[in-house]
Amino acid sequence: MSWRRGGGDGAVARRWVLLLCAGSFSLGLLFTSGMWTLPEATEVAKPNETRGKEAELAAVDCDSTKVGRKHDFRDTLQALDTHNAVQTLDKTIANLETELSAARTLQESFLNGSPVSQEYKASESSGRRKYLMVIGINTAFSSRKRRDSIRNTWMPQGEKRKKLEEEKGIIIRFVIGHSAISGGIVDRAIAAEDRKHGDFMRLDHVEGYLELSGKTKTYFATAVALWDANFYVKVDDDVHVNIGKFF
Repeated sequence: MSWRRGGGDGAVARRWVLLLCAGSFSLGLLFTSGMWTLPEATEVAKPNETRGKEAELAAVDCDSTKVGRKHDFRDTLQALDTHNAVQTLDKTIANLETELSAARTLQESFLNGSPVSQEYKASESSGRRKYLMVIGINTAFSSRKRRDSIRNTWMPQGEKRKKLEEEKGIIIRFVIGHSAISGGIVDRAIAAEDRKHGDFMRLDHVEGYLELSGKTKTYFATAVALWDANFYVKVDDDVHVNIGKFF
């Protein structure tokens, strides 16, 4: 009887051991599977996090590039504005210098009270006198000092110039047109200077640096209409010549 009881208890113990082993094995499988799935989730999360950071860095770089381009565009606009302002200032200074020169000429004319010179008129084709040459000195509104320098050197004045025209057949005139606004202060200054010296040829032409070729054509056409000469010469007001060398 005692052996059967002992055998029965042993069988029960073996069953419990088997159950415990099976339970431990199951728990081990569950624990092991949990440990493997957790790193996988972490590994999946890491690339996503890295991509997010890269996207943020790219966005920051794009913003920096846009800001840099805006600054460059603003700098370019500021440079253009400065350049335009300098050009405008240069033109203003040039206009002021011209007006100042014209005002001084008017003042000198009023103080001297010189007589008015006669207007140029083209003579009829028949009976026109034959001249040796006509010298046109191209000048501008602001070139009063150059004209005075020529008058004080090789260009005769008054009766001497008339004698040169009558005896030698040489006519010398300063050639100038008119301003864009006819009758302005610079035109009045030239008229006053002409009253004083009587040595201008006034052209029906608007003065301007870009109109020099047109001025030259107008000069030759006007000179041919006014005087019948063998030679028609055009020089600038910064050229000094010796009239005696022409003979």
